[in-house]
Amino acid sequence: MELAQDVELVLFGAAGDLSGRKLFPALLHLEACDLLEAQFNILALSREELTTEAFLQELKPKAQRYLDSTRWSEALWEKFAKRCRYVQMNFDQAADFDKLASTLRDSVTRIFYFATPPSLFKTICTNLGSAACLNADSRVVLEKPIGNDLASSRVVNETIDQYFTERQTYRIDHYLGKETVQNLLVLRFANRFINTQWDQSCIDHVQITVAETVGIEGRWSYYEQVGQLRDMVQNHLMQLLCLVAMEPPNAMTAEGIRDEKVKIVRALRCIDSSNVADHVVRGQYTNGFIGDRGLPGYCDEAGSESDSSDTETYVAIKAHIDNWRWAGVPFYLRTGKRLAEKVTEIVICYKSLPHNIFSHGENIPNRLVIRLQPNEGIEMQMVSKLHSLKDKMGLVRQNLNLDFLGSSGMDRIPDAYERLFLDAINGDQSLFVGREEIEESWRWCDSLIQAWEQQGMRVKSYPAGSMGPTRADLLIEKDGRSWHE
Repeated sequence: MELAQDVELVLFGAAGDLSGRKLFPALLHLEACDLLEAQFNILALSREELTTEAFLQELKPKAQRYLDSTRWSEALWEKFAKRCRYVQMNFDQAADFDKLASTLRDSVTRIFYFATPPSLFKTICTNLGSAACLNADSRVVLEKPIGNDLASSRVVNETIDQYFTERQTYRIDHYLGKETVQNLLVLRFANRFINTQWDQSCIDHVQITVAETVGIEGRWSYYEQVGQLRDMVQNHLMQLLCLVAMEPPNAMTAEGIRDEKVKIVRALRCIDSSNVADHVVRGQYTNGFIGDRGLPGYCDEAGSESDSSDTETYVAIKAHIDNWRWAGVPFYLRTGKRLAEKVTEIVICYKSLPHNIFSHGENIPNRLVIRLQPNEGIEMQMVSKLHSLKDKMGLVRQNLNLDFLGSSGMDRIPDAYERLFLDAINGDQSLFVGREEIEESWRWCDSLIQAWEQQGMRVKSYPAGSMGPTRADLLIEKDGRSWHE
């Protein structure tokens, strides 16, 4: 891989949790792999009154905690620390941006990374423009959420558009940086035997699961205004759905991939007040256990401001894509917090054969399981003969398992942010989300939220440590199917 070009990374929110937990460890891993150009440097911006030395002293143990242990060394840290400079700033003070402008290097690509709440985007952009910090080679990287509905997402996008073109704008959905997600495109479009069976003639249904064992992690006030659908479905699950369902692009470019994803979102059948009760389940976790550890319910979490709430921490959806490839194929989506296990997977469930000629076994359909976590890989569930003298032609399900880590010859799977940083540095937008995708996704989600509000759909309780409300099982079981566990 080519080394990244001469770049200056300007990181707003450098002292925040995301920066310490994800962003700086990702940059350190790129340093360890010699993927940062010699002139690459980092301006770390935050409100805290710190010197560069004090900032680095605080950052070091945080970053080391998340850095792969086999790569950490004092020499690596010293090399990386020389790239960093801390600048104390109040992001709503225009005068502080004049100070920033004086520290920026000339004739380099400037990447402005907004690891801040979206409420600060407009203020930061305005002050960057007024202080002449932007040049023709500037780029901006945005963390989610991009709004909390269609109207607010348009406000965010229009604000950014005043200062950055779409080609300069990199909207992050970190799921797109995962190796397995990228491999999904290769799996589909580089393997003829899979590509030719990827449609309604062979596939019975698709399941996409993003299950978390954690709760809301001290974000009660924020989460109470958002809920699981806005927090997870509108972005992460929607992106996975699009990559499963999209047509092959003419080329693996950002424009080609984004165009095909937008077509899928637009083809999603509207869920409105006439069908929402049959297509959606909302849940909220109550007190429960994971193993022998007792867990509080949602309204008992730290920071809770109410003893009752109708905010969903779990949502299951039966969706349809109205196009020729996927006509009649349901997509079952589910995501929730405080569930029994942490797992992210896509399950392609194939149709059964029209007739079973083997008298000693059931007609077992094939399944293709694409695992994003906890162990990234692809598993094909196939049918083979049971090895037995007594049962001559008994059938048994066997798994063909591709473990990405085990087969890669590497000692770790790179973190998603490592890939996304590298692509942003090198000007590759193919794993970033376009404006049209964001807004079309919000349009569909807004309709769904409006429908459940109109129908007065209350959340169904489920104990922490379970896999969600029983109504979610009924959502799929009434169709003669079951969740992949």
